[in-house]
Amino acid sequence: MDEDEDLPGFNIDGGNEDDNENATKKTSKKKGGGFQSMGFCASLLKGIKNRGYKLPTPIQRKSIPLALEGRDVVAMARTGSGKTACFVLPILEKLLSTSGRTSSVKTVRALILTPTRELALQTLRFVRELGKFTGLKANAVLGGDSMEQQFTTMHLGKPDIIIATPGRFLHLCVEMDLQLSSVEILVFDEGDRLFELGFGEQLREILARLPISRQTLLFSATLPSALVEFARAGLSDPILLRLDVEWKLPPALWLGFIWCRSEQRESALLLLLSSLLTKSSPQAVVFTATRHHCEYLHLILGRAGINSVCIYSGLDSSARKIAAAKFTSRKCAVLLVTDVAARGLDLPALDTVINYHFPAKPKLFVHRVGRSARAGRSGRAISLVTVDDIPHLLDLHLFLGSNPTTADSLSQTTFGKENKNCPSGLWGCLSSDLLEMRQSDVLLWQNEATDITEMHRVCRNAWGQYLRCRETASNESNKRAKLLKPPNKVHPYFSTNKETAESAATDNLILEMKKYRPKGTILEIGAKSDAPNYLAMKAKRLWHKDKIIPIQEDKPVTTSTQALVLHESNDETKEEDLTAAFSTIIGGHTKFDAKKIYSKKKKKTNEVVRDPNYIPHEASDRHTEMGLAVNFGSEAQKAELELAPDTHEDLRKGHQQLKWDRKRKKMVHVDPDGGRGKMIRTESGNRIPASYRSGRYEAWKQKYHQAEDNDDDDEDENQPRPFTKLVSEFRPRWVKHNEKLALKKANKTGSELKTNQQILKDRLKKQKMKSKKSKGKKVKGGRGKRR
Repeated sequence: MDEDEDLPGFNIDGGNEDDNENATKKTSKKKGGGFQSMGFCASLLKGIKNRGYKLPTPIQRKSIPLALEGRDVVAMARTGSGKTACFVLPILEKLLSTSGRTSSVKTVRALILTPTRELALQTLRFVRELGKFTGLKANAVLGGDSMEQQFTTMHLGKPDIIIATPGRFLHLCVEMDLQLSSVEILVFDEGDRLFELGFGEQLREILARLPISRQTLLFSATLPSALVEFARAGLSDPILLRLDVEWKLPPALWLGFIWCRSEQRESALLLLLSSLLTKSSPQAVVFTATRHHCEYLHLILGRAGINSVCIYSGLDSSARKIAAAKFTSRKCAVLLVTDVAARGLDLPALDTVINYHFPAKPKLFVHRVGRSARAGRSGRAISLVTVDDIPHLLDLHLFLGSNPTTADSLSQTTFGKENKNCPSGLWGCLSSDLLEMRQSDVLLWQNEATDITEMHRVCRNAWGQYLRCRETASNESNKRAKLLKPPNKVHPYFSTNKETAESAATDNLILEMKKYRPKGTILEIGAKSDAPNYLAMKAKRLWHKDKIIPIQEDKPVTTSTQALVLHESNDETKEEDLTAAFSTIIGGHTKFDAKKIYSKKKKKTNEVVRDPNYIPHEASDRHTEMGLAVNFGSEAQKAELELAPDTHEDLRKGHQQLKWDRKRKKMVHVDPDGGRGKMIRTESGNRIPASYRSGRYEAWKQKYHQAEDNDDDDEDENQPRPFTKLVSEFRPRWVKHNEKLALKKANKTGSELKTNQQILKDRLKKQKMKSKKSKGKKVKGGRGKRR
């Protein structure tokens, strides 16, 4: 027996050490990927455990350590990826670990700006759950709530963290003259949504009131150009994280491209939905260019018996919620959306996406089809392609690094919808017979129904407006589109054995038609035998009889002129061929030298020789330097995504709000108010409405006898203070109504003397009562006399 082997029942001294080392290694491995390894305090870890979190998501692993280091971060993450914890956990940890700071500090130390009330309330609940054992206070400042309650929150609540919407928070800053010099961390949640809703001016004004030494975190699903410029100005040396974004196509996503004419889009969509909507995948999302097409297709699908709902930017928020709830609860089969309204749409169970209008940008295509194949599921994305969309299709393939393959290149095989062997990215067409049947139904509905006829006319006008602002494809793609032939065969994903046999027969018939060559010309067919054009062509045919017959019989022609044409069309022309051609035509003349002509042509192809003293305006290694440089602007520009408006009114507004700036040398936005109304210029130089400063805060302080300075409140601790306990933000309306009634009763002076307004009010009431009684008596008397 070897000495190294362990005997049963005996322990070796070195073995205990190895076991201890292995145990420590195991425990360290367990802690390596959790929140314990990030250095959070015990109270915060207790809140994380109470919340139910075990392992951080990929975006949390990347962003939380950078935020704890104090760096400015711009992170792109979609809904449901855990981005709320990416900024809540660093805020709680930094506020707890800051030296000399306690929960009794009377100023705001962290500010979170969100675009909507619902998201702000959701973030507030999240902060309170994670910071349950930390002792930090958090409150919400939302538009639409009582201003007096928010004065109480900011004046007496002493919150450490504020979750607010930009408009109401700026209103409070101007009204209360808030000092935000103690803010350590600023967070922009859903930054693209903030700029989409028009909060850019408010955000810049809030930034001007904050200290320069703050830390800024920005989280967004996409990066519009306005947001990139804002990040450059408001953040200092930010780090761009593009983890967990809809940038690349999911591996489980199947792509299909369908060729059709522009007037057959409606019939092609109906044919696709009839074959794609099954029991296993009963729902689909259809992307259109404008909101008018959403409403038009809603009417068309209703006639076809398919239940659908619409979501676009001009729709009311409550109507949007109802439509989204119907689709998520599977009460309707099709969701019609535009690009603007589709942002942030999280549908994990969605399997099918259809592009009714092909997107103009490859990034927009990736953003659209990313709605499918989520959460580990497989999905499919099918796009309708017309003649105008071929250059954009080539741009998309160039962006994805693939080549466009048509169904004509495949052999005569059928794959079927349930067969996974059908390759992704194929370009084919639908059955022409089925398309014609559907097209006849659509034309019948357009002629019979007045609402569909009117919407069809509106859609034509809207499509013309959309094409004016649509981004054009690259020049190379436009050139290649002229040479690319559309497919003739049915897409194998939508074909059957019968359709494959029919398509093969039609292909053979088309080939035979191409080979057929009539003996007569267009001047001879259908003409009389004594017509002058017929007689002229007959005489011409007899004159060129020796040249026409060989071509009709597919015999090689060996005339001297045709030999020269063949030699000139060949790119690799040789000197011997040129001399032979010249000798046959000219008959050995010495005046023409083929070598001289060939050398002249060759000299033209040589590169231009520059002067050795020439200095170029760009460095020769500029591309290498750009590739090695780490620049937020260049990286953010690659991730930019601009969404076109879905109405012509928004397009006009966008053009009207732009003007040329000579200093910046680009188009900049104009003040939407146009200088109308009363405006004030703030300390940052921006102009905001003068109605922000209404004097309500001074009236509130006089009403509740509040001192202007918070330090004076600590001296009179024995005096009673109203609203010492904050009321919860989540209160029903009847509670607020009872509070207002109690305040009215408390404010009554109890004097029996009436004011002039009360006396006038009583007189008006008495006059109304008298007029009613007199009218009643007249009516009764009149009826009695008639009887």
